[in-house]
Amino acid sequence: MFIEPTILEINELFHLHQINDEIVGIQRLSGTTSGLVFRLESNQANKYILKFDYPNQIELVQKLLEAYKNSMLLPKILFTAQDNTYFVYTFIEGTTHFNRGLKRIWLTSLVKDLFNKYSSYRDNDFWGRIESPRKTWKEFNEISIEEARINIGDILSIDDYNFVKSKANKLFDNDLEQGDKFLLHGDTGVHNFVYNQFTLIGVIDPSPMVGPIIYDFLYAFCSSPDDINIETLFSSYDLLEHGCIDKSRLIEEVLIHLYCRIGLSVKHHPNDLPEYLIAWEEWKQLCRQLEEGIGII
Repeated sequence: MFIEPTILEINELFHLHQINDEIVGIQRLSGTTSGLVFRLESNQANKYILKFDYPNQIELVQKLLEAYKNSMLLPKILFTAQDNTYFVYTFIEGTTHFNRGLKRIWLTSLVKDLFNKYSSYRDNDFWGRIESPRKTWKEFNEISIEEARINIGDILSIDDYNFVKSKANKLFDNDLEQGDKFLLHGDTGVHNFVYNQFTLIGVIDPSPMVGPIIYDFLYAFCSSPDDINIETLFSSYDLLEHGCIDKSRLIEEVLIHLYCRIGLSVKHHPNDLPEYLIAWEEWKQLCRQLEEGIGII
């Protein structure tokens, strides 16, 4: 159980960590976190985020933010509790979801200013979410596909499900073929992107995991139903400096991500579903053409 702090208690925390700024406003924010999140405003018009959560969760997010502190898109940590029960980081002013501008532009910024900052992860022999690791990358993806199938129900056919499963079995069967492991943000969707005047200025709320860079890249690409086309995909993918794969494989992995995204759309964003279903048919056709040896790249 987390207890909501007073402004006086928050200022005591700032003083304890030698931050010379007086907090005068506090607003509780809603979110998916199991803890408490507050937006703070100081008498110097600075804004911060104060987050209380379980120590293992705080530690994971802190590890990622510190690993990629050179990225201009991630918030900066001011201080963390000695017992990892809370931390404070900079607040990024802007909007999420809306006023995004063209996907090829913000996806290009994401590649240059975040994904190209990623570094290899060699600490442990596992894949997926750090708090719930999987033995193989295939196992992680199989779980995602099964969760999507449950949400999708009869919106897509059993043949569609089997097609996705066959692609996953082929692409993810051998961990050695996945390339280097990287410490990933793990939730790179438009709901976690901050925009200002149609420009991507921030990426928030990491859900750290271990996997190929292409996972975060394609998660972002499929996270909104606009411009899910091959031109947008290749224009930003060509700028990726690490973890590159063959473009035919890239197209097949899009199909898997798109299936999982449709499952999330059914559950959380049903208004996006019609556009996603159009994209699904287009990418399924692209994959069929690859199987038939028809040149599309």
